[in-house]
Amino acid sequence: MTGGDKMDRERARSAGAEELAALVHHPDLEVLLGVLENPALDETQVCLLLERRNLPTEILEEMARRKALLKSYRVKRALAFHPRTPRLVSLRLLRDLYLMDLVQIAILPGVSAELKRNAEDQLLARLPQLPLGQKITLARRGPARVAGALLAEGHAQVISIVLDNPYMTEAQILRALSRERLPVSVIPAIVGHRKWSISYNVRLALVRHPAAPLATILSYLLELTVADLRELAAPGIVPENLRKYLQAEVQRRMRTGEKAGGRSAPAEDAPQSESE
Repeated sequence: MTGGDKMDRERARSAGAEELAALVHHPDLEVLLGVLENPALDETQVCLLLERRNLPTEILEEMARRKALLKSYRVKRALAFHPRTPRLVSLRLLRDLYLMDLVQIAILPGVSAELKRNAEDQLLARLPQLPLGQKITLARRGPARVAGALLAEGHAQVISIVLDNPYMTEAQILRALSRERLPVSVIPAIVGHRKWSISYNVRLALVRHPAAPLATILSYLLELTVADLRELAAPGIVPENLRKYLQAEVQRRMRTGEKAGGRSAPAEDAPQSESE
């Protein structure tokens, strides 16, 4: 550190409130370190500093070391959301963030996959203790893994909301349907949903599920491929009464295919007979 740098840092350390408000925009690292050491620095000025997207990593690390600064939730949140905050600092701060701030980190573009995953883990860990109102809020806006967990819980007031969640994915629907024991209201809600009820993979999972209504399953059979029908008709996959319907549908398809093949034969033979 040069003499000039030292003087600038000393000036920043003792600057009054008005000068301090200007110094948070200073480009020099030493000046900014002096700003952090200034006893007059308040929460508002720290948050202004954290609005700088190009803030040096050293400043962010220094903030994370100062427990007095982290007593402010605004500062803690801004530090966790800063794109240049070191990953270990961000991961540590996640534990202290409020519910909807965790949701925001989990769905924001540009946030690292590791940070998103950890934010989702924090949400999932808190899920069992949350009151119904917060679960409904999460059902509307939560990330896919959280939406899937809420679906599997099966609260009547939550199911229809979570199925409409824009972050819900087919993979999470299938994950829920892979559970043999689901709350009774989950399957009818999926069967009646305008989006998920027309998904081929979801219908296939419903056919496999022991709690799916037989009438619904039978209505899906015409749309399933022969390969899937044969796989489902193997012993031990579905209940025996349903297996008989699957086998019958496979046989019907085979007969239909044979008839179609038989009708096309004369057309293929006709040119040959003329040439003879």
